[in-house]
Amino acid sequence: MKKTQHTSRSSKHSRSDMKLKSRSEEDLFEILDNTISDPFVVILDQIQDPHNLGAILRSADAAGVHAVIAPRDRSVSLTKTVREIACGGAEGVPFIQVTNLVRTMKELKDYGLWLVGTTDKASQLLYDIELSGPIAIVMGSEGKGLRRLTSEKCDFLAKIPMAGRSVDCLNVSVATGVCLFETVRQRSLKK
Repeated sequence: MKKTQHTSRSSKHSRSDMKLKSRSEEDLFEILDNTISDPFVVILDQIQDPHNLGAILRSADAAGVHAVIAPRDRSVSLTKTVREIACGGAEGVPFIQVTNLVRTMKELKDYGLWLVGTTDKASQLLYDIELSGPIAIVMGSEGKGLRRLTSEKCDFLAKIPMAGRSVDCLNVSVATGVCLFETVRQRSLKK
């Protein structure tokens, strides 16, 4: 019997021949100044798995997010794997790596965004928070969740209700998708 050679599936949406870099911190507020609708941002607190970042960028692009922000240190950057998993999302939504995440969060609050952090320790459900205005969804890292200072900078902390018996939390990319599309749902009701 002849062995079949398998090759990885390449995305028809991703330009793997294109060298894609994160945008500079200075670009963030220029991007927000040029949005037509209320700013919609995702903040990632030390996401390290390239598959998670790729899936988040794909969902962010599909949801109309204006920028995805992550710290430079202890976070995955735009790798070939990230771009392939993102299926075009890495090219569609600006990815901005910042030196000081907490400072950037403060600047976003000063700009007028409400910061909603997600944690399974929150008492308030995601669905009970107003997400239709200028908003940043803040997601914690795989395993550890939000760091203390990141959590303290959030205006609200929310959790996704879990009904299962053995699973107490979602993968960060899945949880991000839930949060993004709840925001999209609420924004569509305001139109």
